[in-house]
Amino acid sequence: MDNRTLRNAIAMAVLMLPFSLAAQSISDMQELSPEVRKAYWDSMSEDERRAKREEWRAEREAMSDEERAAHREQMRARRDEMRSEWDSMTDEERAARHEDRRAGHERRRAEWEGLSEEERQAKREEMHSKRGAARAEWQGMTPEERHARVESMTPEERQAMRKRHRSGHRRRANENQAAADDQSTE
Repeated sequence: MDNRTLRNAIAMAVLMLPFSLAAQSISDMQELSPEVRKAYWDSMSEDERRAKREEWRAEREAMSDEERAAHREQMRARRDEMRSEWDSMTDEERAARHEDRRAGHERRRAEWEGLSEEERQAKREEMHSKRGAARAEWQGMTPEERHARVESMTPEERQAMRKRHRSGHRRRANENQAAADDQSTE
């Protein structure tokens, strides 16, 4: 994607923003172009995003099995489309995409480093609180409810859940090992 195409896409996104703000359902959001969807999502506060995710989760849970299967098929088709788009990119376009991701990572890192130690601690506590609440909710579910929750997730959500689970497992194992090492040195 050259600069002119990118500028046109951004201009279109800005022009479409008032219309995209009406995107209320999952299907409405999926019908938006990636640029408009990103502009829409970026225009929301974190609380608005959280509320929208909960709204969509409730919408998915209310779907019939047929609707859920159709939704999964749409997601698979989108993923295949994205994969073919990636495969058709030139090396320069891929490098630009990687650079955008790297810049976003650096921006988030700079924001984190710009926080005071108290703000960082507050963010950590908020994260631990959210994780604890999610863990308590999960542990309070029956196996059938857990299965239904996993089935209602998109493949991307499932992968993110697995990644979080693995990192938490590794972290707890490291903490347990450190505690055992401390006890053995005493």
